[in-house]
Amino acid sequence: MMDARTWRVGCRCLLLLALVGSTRSEGVQSCEEVRKVFQWRLAGAVKGLPDSPRPGPDLQVCTSKKPTCCTRKMEERYQIAARQDMQRVLQTSSSTLKFLISRNAAAFQETLETLIRQAENYTSILFCNTYRNMALEAAASIQEFFTDVGLYLFGADVNPEEFVNRFFDSLFPLVYNHLINPGVTESSLEYSECIRMARRDVSPFGNIPQRVMGQMGRSLLPSRTFLQALNLGIEVINTTDHLYFSKECGRVLLRMEYCPHCQGLTLSKPCMGYCLNVMRGCLAHVAELNPHWHAYIRSLEELSDAMHGTYDIEHVLLNFHLLVNDAVMQAHVDGQNLSARVNKICGRPIRSPTQSPRCSFDGIKEKHGMKISARNGEETLANRRKEFINSLRLYRTFYGGLADQLCVNELAAADGLPCWNGEDIVKSYTQRVVGNGIKAQSGNPEIKVKGSDPVINQIIDKLKHVIQLLQGRSPKPDKWELQMGSGGGMLEQVSGDCDDEDGCGGSGSGEVKRTLKITDWMPDEMNLSDIKHIHQTDGGSTLDTAGAGCTAATESMALTLMGAAMLIPELW
Repeated sequence: MMDARTWRVGCRCLLLLALVGSTRSEGVQSCEEVRKVFQWRLAGAVKGLPDSPRPGPDLQVCTSKKPTCCTRKMEERYQIAARQDMQRVLQTSSSTLKFLISRNAAAFQETLETLIRQAENYTSILFCNTYRNMALEAAASIQEFFTDVGLYLFGADVNPEEFVNRFFDSLFPLVYNHLINPGVTESSLEYSECIRMARRDVSPFGNIPQRVMGQMGRSLLPSRTFLQALNLGIEVINTTDHLYFSKECGRVLLRMEYCPHCQGLTLSKPCMGYCLNVMRGCLAHVAELNPHWHAYIRSLEELSDAMHGTYDIEHVLLNFHLLVNDAVMQAHVDGQNLSARVNKICGRPIRSPTQSPRCSFDGIKEKHGMKISARNGEETLANRRKEFINSLRLYRTFYGGLADQLCVNELAAADGLPCWNGEDIVKSYTQRVVGNGIKAQSGNPEIKVKGSDPVINQIIDKLKHVIQLLQGRSPKPDKWELQMGSGGGMLEQVSGDCDDEDGCGGSGSGEVKRTLKITDWMPDEMNLSDIKHIHQTDGGSTLDTAGAGCTAATESMALTLMGAAMLIPELW
């Protein structure tokens, strides 16, 4: 007697044979189901389609010794549909990855734009409260500087060394007229231009302009490269989403997906092994992207990890105003010596006393105000990058496993079910299953893969290039050399860590961390002239205005402004 286990196995085998028999095409007497599916899935006209199976000697791909429900025109329409279906499943499989990169690229750009506005705001606060007499004259230079920062970050052909020098060149005449020789504020344009040109000779700001160049170069260039790399990642996905498949690939896709319909098998799915051979053959060139895509993500990760301290753009931009204040104070302290040197170069000016315009606070604008509040540490740019890289790391082998993913998730029949092997419905696929990549296709029984794909080769070249850029922008743990532009050829060696000389903090105070955000930003209506005083609160330091409050997340900025005001009381 058979035991229970043997009986169950026998029953399953009989059921499987019954299923196979029921799906074979010998018994197809009508093409009605094929006509319905053709009209529904392909929006094709049913006029002229066979009502019952008949010989199909004119078929090119879906050939069979059995009667068929297909005509030559149906086969051509199926061929187009098979290519369209392939593009659809490719786009579906990459949609999550594409959304991840494009969403974060947009978020990073928006965050950088906000950081630039914040840094510009802090610098304006500095002048409007500590150096009021020169605030309006400095406004255009401040705006131009941060506009150039944004242009450079987002890919424009501007030189950081040039716009840093331009800012300090324009600042020196203001400092000279308002601090070194206060009280008489209007000189000829020619004399102001002479002072501006003399800035690099007399070095009124010490090494601070060079420090700013170093910090800007070390932080802006990696962020710029990071954004460019993300945009390339989107380009790679868009390219592979819209690949043109070879004629041979189109034929095997047709045979796998729609040739069963010609035998009345409208519900059949390809066997897993058969599907893998077809898809690995059609996507053999795409699989060649895999090692370069893996290296691309690894390089993004390395650059992201290295962007801290003086390489952290958030830190550098939000502390820029502190270096500007140091520069102005240094020039003021060395005023007598600077005055003598300027007189020697430019002569003594013929000037007339005038009242310098001050920051004004229009009553209409007063109600809008500008508020700066502390940001949660989790909202910092560095943390956003870290979260993004952690998610992106899951896709390191995306292109190497794309063919397998499509078969498993979309196309192939589940294990144990009857399936299509390219000719008929069978219990399992018996041909050899090849691996991924071009070299593995030499033994593919379903498709012949020839040559290389120029589009894929171009994408590989672009990935190689951006990988070199990413690796070149990743600071080494010990030293990193940065060559800034050609207008002076400043070469600076810096350590990967942040120290006091880089403006990260005062003596003994450690790094000044600024993670601030503007919660009510009105760029066209910013005016801070009526800031009255600075007082300490539990949440930080508050700059009170008539109708507008400016709150800093740390007391560093308030102490800086207060100290400068005590040194130069005539400006208040």
